[in-house]
Amino acid sequence: MIIRSKVIKYGDDINTDVIFPGRYLEIVDAQEMAKHAMEDLDEKFHEKVKDAKIIVAGKNFGCGSSREQAATCLKYAGIEAIVAKSFARIFFRNAINQGLVVIECKNVDDIEEGDELEIDTDKGEIKNLSKGATYKIKPLPPFLAEIIKSGGLIPYMKRRVSNEI
Repeated sequence: MIIRSKVIKYGDDINTDVIFPGRYLEIVDAQEMAKHAMEDLDEKFHEKVKDAKIIVAGKNFGCGSSREQAATCLKYAGIEAIVAKSFARIFFRNAINQGLVVIECKNVDDIEEGDELEIDTDKGEIKNLSKGATYKIKPLPPFLAEIIKSGGLIPYMKRRVSNEI
């Protein structure tokens, strides 16, 4: 899978409480959730995501509560991939379950907001097209890649049940 887009950049320890604020937890519609993505962290997020579909962040992205709405709101806001030094484990799996590409990369300090990246999940590399740099990444295990390619865990399971996989 190849994802090419500009970058929105954040730092370390981006908490699920700022990804999707707790005061909106009663919302169940994913499109409505998306309207509140990153609201408490970045008031310009929805303007940025029109041109930038990749979030790059530091360590421990998605820490805090285990609310799956954090991954859901990002996906429905238009984010296609998140590249970070590290992820909170529950957020990582919630993102996979939503069909969001999540990639650990130690070189995120070299990437700046607005850079254009090309992520090749099959080759295991990220090209920073703005800087002419290439970063090696560990490809996702095939079963996780298949969940993402299916659009998330529920579509994946529907395909498995109907013997399409």
